[in-house]
Amino acid sequence: MTHAEVNIRNATDQDRDSILAVHMNAFGEGEGPVIAELVDEMLDDASGEPMLSLVAETDGELVGHLFFTSAKIEPGHDQVSARILAPLAVVQNRQRQGIGGRLIETGLRLLEESGVDLVFVLGYPDYYSRFGFRPAGVRGLQATYPIPPQNADAWMVRELTAGKIENCKGTVRCSNALDHPQYWIE
Repeated sequence: MTHAEVNIRNATDQDRDSILAVHMNAFGEGEGPVIAELVDEMLDDASGEPMLSLVAETDGELVGHLFFTSAKIEPGHDQVSARILAPLAVVQNRQRQGIGGRLIETGLRLLEESGVDLVFVLGYPDYYSRFGFRPAGVRGLQATYPIPPQNADAWMVRELTAGKIENCKGTVRCSNALDHPQYWIE
């Protein structure tokens, strides 16, 4: 079965309902409603600005969504521009076709071009390491909420500006919408 070309673009306000539907589909009945509610809240959360919201579209239909929101490293790293990648969703019938990877690669390129230094993610190490993410905790960069030791490698960072990570230690603070312990369990 051949698939139509996938177009990656910035999300618009008109995409909101479709974006929420993508997350509902991708995460299923269990997590879907929780993630869709989170995304809905994130879209209105000024503390997440500047944010980057990307969609993957095929034949006018949204099949994927990726969100990057602003983050700060405390204490005292105001000069470091950071984002958190969360969440990433691809509709179930289009998963494992490289759409999520294209969203990530496009997002990282756009963030790098805009001067962002570091990008954090809490996710599957085997997946995100393919995009240059490495464990963050061992580099002295702690998650907003403690990550259990057995999942420590799931808290990862990608350096977009060379040399920025070396003198950077502290706790990553996220947007208000993401600042709840239940979103920090891997």
